[in-house]
Amino acid sequence: MPYKYVLFIASFSLLLVMAVYLIVNPSYEKSFEAKYYYHMGDYEKSLSLSKEAFALNVYNRMASTIMAQSQISLQYAKYIQQAKKYMSEIDALAHQDTLSDGDRAKMKLMSEIVVDGYVKLSPSVVTDKALVQEAAYYHNEFVKLHEKLTPSI
Repeated sequence: MPYKYVLFIASFSLLLVMAVYLIVNPSYEKSFEAKYYYHMGDYEKSLSLSKEAFALNVYNRMASTIMAQSQISLQYAKYIQQAKKYMSEIDALAHQDTLSDGDRAKMKLMSEIVVDGYVKLSPSVVTDKALVQEAAYYHNEFVKLHEKLTPSI
């Protein structure tokens, strides 16, 4: 019976020491903060903090993972931001009374940029699904637009 108590106390003590280490260690402290910002959607801040944490301890796998995920999510966020910008510019051009060949060429070029940019994105298992879905939505919209602007042969 005393053996079980000793084993329990030793296991609990080990877990307590590990938890204190994770809380007190500055590298893991920054990693937890980076993870918070990642889940809040501030990918730039998350990337910055995870790089700091990784610089403090290159064996910090949490920092490494968050850094990689922040980079991927930041690429998605920039893609979506660019797609929204181009969509608003195309809407402004489309609402003009007359649409010149130059305007059509500009719209076609913007749609090609967005369609080609989507190919460069590669989600991971933990990438925010909303980001992936929003990027896919804009990709599909620009594919449809590109098809309308490209004369069929």
